[in-house]
Amino acid sequence: MGLLKIFDVAGSAMAAQSMRLNITASNLANADSVSGDPRKVYRARHPVFAVQAFDRDQGDTSTGVRMLGVVESRGAPAVRYEPNNPLADAQGRIYASSVNSVEEMANMLSASRSYQSSLAVLETSRDLILRTLSLGR
Repeated sequence: MGLLKIFDVAGSAMAAQSMRLNITASNLANADSVSGDPRKVYRARHPVFAVQAFDRDQGDTSTGVRMLGVVESRGAPAVRYEPNNPLADAQGRIYASSVNSVEEMANMLSASRSYQSSLAVLETSRDLILRTLSLGR
């Protein structure tokens, strides 16, 4: 792996975790949303990541992370009987989001720690490069 490829690898990891944090924040913001139609209720979203290879044709074996897309949860929404709710359907039911707030908070903590770890890798790499350059002085 080339000396500067570490910045590509750590940068791709930071971008992935940043996207994960944004999606998790969106899930948490919509955790309490309800709808009168089960097809329109908010469903938790989750990012899908894959390995990204850098310059394989030049013999480089370094890899990073890239986002393939976002998938929606297929879990059934929670059904509640609230006939006085203005969003209730004809039977008085409303449908609540299937977002699990505890799971989302765990995802947020994990993504935040992963982001911090990648940042530490970048800072350490930068410091080592600067120290190496100062050896010639």
